[in-house]
Parts: sequence; C-alpha cells; structure tokens
Amino acid sequence: MDDVAPRAAVVLDALRERGMTLAVAESLTGGALCAAIVAVPGASDVLNGAVVAYATPVKSSLLGVDPELLEARGPVDPDVARQMAIGARAALAVDGRPADAGLATTGVAGPTAQGGQPVGTVHIGVSVGERVLSRRFLFAGDRAAIRAATVEAALELLLETVTDDGSGQGAPGVPQRE
Repeated sequence: MDDVAPRAAVVLDALRERGMTLAVAESLTGGALCAAIVAVPGASDVLNGAVVAYATPVKSSLLGVDPELLEARGPVDPDVARQMAIGARAALAVDGRPADAGLATTGVAGPTAQGGQPVGTVHIGVSVGERVLSRRFLFAGDRAAIRAATVEAALELLLETVTDDGSGQGAPGVPQRE
C-alpha cells in the first residue's frame, strides 16, 4: 500500500479542500482500498467509513443494490458499482447526513472467471453530489496485482470526478468549502 499512499493523500486533500466526506464500498478489494486511505495521516477528517460487501447478498441487504439487478447480471456490473457507491453514502451516514462522495469496487480478481466475466474485469463506481458514474477496467496479473491495480484506479477515478468538470470548480453538485 505504500506505493498508493501519495495518490490517497492527494485524494484526501482534494476532498478536505471541498469540505467533503467519503464512504467506501468494496467487494474484490476486500478492504485494501480503505486501508490505503486510512494509511494517510488525517484520513479521519474525510473518511466516514467503509463496507466490505464481499458476498453478493450483502450488496443488496446493506448497500441497497437492486436484488433483481444482481440476479439478472451478477455482481460484476457497471450498474452494481454505481448502486454500491450510492448505497455506501447512505449506509455510512453520520448524524443522518450521507457522505458527500461514495466510491465502490466490484470485479473478478481470480483465479477463475465469475458469471461469465473474465479474471481482471473490474467496475469502479463513484457517486459525488448528483453525479454517478462507473468505469470498466480489465487488469492483467494475479489476484494481488488485480486488486492493487483496482485500488489505484479507484483513487484516480475519484480524484478525477471530484476535481474535473471542465470549469475548475469541481464536479457538479459537489459542495465547495466557503
């Protein structure tokens, strides 16, 4: 995780500068994403918490992912990643206030394919303000390499979403510190 610490610090700084909180929902990364974030001193200023929803039913019961979506497409899906990111914000609310940003990972780290999805298929979901998106990746390597690449990509996608809307003011609907 030491190699992703600088990226995690940049992400936390960007969120902190905007007065934003973060909630994380992980599947294939199994807590590695949250570990990378909490390795940065001061992470508690931003991070509300994380959920490791490794079992498919937990994605529905805890994060509110549509069970029909999970049944129809399985957990390795862009819409599942988006719903996990939204669900994390609500599940990890503090004093009734959802987190400002949600970040989610779902995919296949191997050693075998899952639900017709090849090893290395990853979907990362981000929910910031009114903006919700997912991005698909196909990473090569063993389980450890795929999980590490997912952590790096998730941090990068969150940073991109929070800081870049073309206006230099951050993502639409994202609270800005006054």
